[in-house]
Amino acid sequence: MSIIANKDTRVVIIGGVAGVNAAKRMAQFDFLINRPLSVQAFVYPPEKGQQKEIYRGGELNNISVYATLQEALEENPQINTALIYLGASRAAQSARECLESKNIQLVSMITEGVPEKDAKKLRAMAIKSGKMFNGPSSIGIMSAGECRLGVIGGEYKNLKLCNLYRAGSFGVLTKSGGLSNETMWLCAQNGNGITSAVAIGGDSYPGTDFVTYLEMFENDPETKAVVMVGEVGGTLEEEAAEWFGAKKRRIRLIAAIGGTCQEVLPQGMKFGHAGAKEGKKGLGSARSKINSLREAGALVPDTFGGLSKAIKQVYQELLAEGSIKPEAEIDDALLPELPLKVQEIMKQGDVIVEPLIRTTISDDRGEEPRYVGYAASELCEKGYGIEDVLALLWNKKLPSREESEIIKRIVMISADHGPAVSGAFGAILGACAGIDMPQAVSAGMTMIGPRFGGAVTNAGKYFAYGVKEFPNDIPGFLSWMKQNVGPVPGIGHRVKSLKNPDKRVKYLVDYVKNHTSLHMPILDYALEVEKVTTSKKDNLILNVDGTIGCILVDLDFPEQSLNGFFVLARTIGMIGHWIDQNTQNARLIRLYDYLINYAVKDEREVPEKK
Repeated sequence: MSIIANKDTRVVIIGGVAGVNAAKRMAQFDFLINRPLSVQAFVYPPEKGQQKEIYRGGELNNISVYATLQEALEENPQINTALIYLGASRAAQSARECLESKNIQLVSMITEGVPEKDAKKLRAMAIKSGKMFNGPSSIGIMSAGECRLGVIGGEYKNLKLCNLYRAGSFGVLTKSGGLSNETMWLCAQNGNGITSAVAIGGDSYPGTDFVTYLEMFENDPETKAVVMVGEVGGTLEEEAAEWFGAKKRRIRLIAAIGGTCQEVLPQGMKFGHAGAKEGKKGLGSARSKINSLREAGALVPDTFGGLSKAIKQVYQELLAEGSIKPEAEIDDALLPELPLKVQEIMKQGDVIVEPLIRTTISDDRGEEPRYVGYAASELCEKGYGIEDVLALLWNKKLPSREESEIIKRIVMISADHGPAVSGAFGAILGACAGIDMPQAVSAGMTMIGPRFGGAVTNAGKYFAYGVKEFPNDIPGFLSWMKQNVGPVPGIGHRVKSLKNPDKRVKYLVDYVKNHTSLHMPILDYALEVEKVTTSKKDNLILNVDGTIGCILVDLDFPEQSLNGFFVLARTIGMIGHWIDQNTQNARLIRLYDYLINYAVKDEREVPEKK
């Protein structure tokens, strides 16, 4: 049989990430012994309303997270056990709430460093209410073949190696969580395994003691012997010795006490646990504990290394007297294996999984992102700029120095066009309405279309078409455009003309033609088209969208990337406008009446409804 935890145990875990990890380990044990999921709910206010994905083998369970213990218990009245994975400042209050609940009978606390006064109050509260409080600083409780509370027992393969899928004959009591796993393994290798194992915790004042659990084991007919692992500090082991020696006991007691090395070290030196230090006049010393236990009749090896031999000795004695029978060996192949994750199966080459998406531009699986194979930090170290990264991610190749200078200038002169254009005005409206930056900039982005910024792609596309299909026939190109498309994208401006040229266009054309050695056939073709169109009307000039589109196609950027330059550049300006309005604490914008033509009917009486 088990003590404390069994197949009827249902758990609420109070805490965040560490609690979810514990739930996943507990679900692995549930899968091994084929029992329903033990964890029923989480309580963690910062994540209330969420659900945590807990796999029991290949079965996915969505476990709800509640803001309060009361809510969790109202929806899950079957819960009778609580595990606490909170920090020391909140753990005690949480434990009090659990002990006050009529549903919960057992509270086990993983938290370390709980103030001694709080631990004492919790212990007294548990005793008064007839409940169990295990911990603080407990790795958990294991009942072989029935229930696992916390991460005690370690990884899945260790659960099988320790025969924890079925009950044995040895109880285990420890202060140390790590040594509880080690002791369970020794019981499996040198005996027939355990019934239950309890890590009571290594803090100065635990909520329970060895005697409490020894009495439980004494009353459990399936437990024939108990292995107790103690340490220097406190008097729990001496109390256990006193209990064991008070009268003849049914169970046998094997004990190992750590800390005899302290006999050659300064008095009062603390070991790993908060409670592991010798008191005045040798109180709580390892030697004192060993002597007390031996005098009481316990089997106590000189060192922990002698524990294997002691367990084996007791096991053989139990077999010889007929108290237990040898356990039949179970073929490991008959025990369930945890389902492998897809990634693990793929590594073994046993399955082919069709990719959901494919990317050809970046990879973040290493120590840092790589853009088309180039490490981001190396690009920085070797003097490349954002314009080069832009070319890598949009065109999959590093530009030359001349090309990158052009890209940089295109972004710079397109970054903003004042607050009056639709994109900037949309972002400003959002900012003045109190909308956060991403939403306000998104509002501005929705304005980008055929009438605002959308000409870059089509200008590059159709001028490239003209170079290919009408290389020496500008009138033919214009006629084809009129019949099949309409006005030539990239030609024409509302206020700019030959007499009032767009300085941005002049600058870009001059820079490309006079300050680089690059061949720009599509830009040249567009300039020839401009000569024909401006002869008809003064403002049918090559505008900035057309100029940028032609240059980028000449730089071999794909057509589908061209509007991205306008989007990227204008995002810079829209963010600036959002920051500007928030810095000024600008008021909510409402249009003035005189800016609206209210072309509606005069006020009139509403008729009766027929």
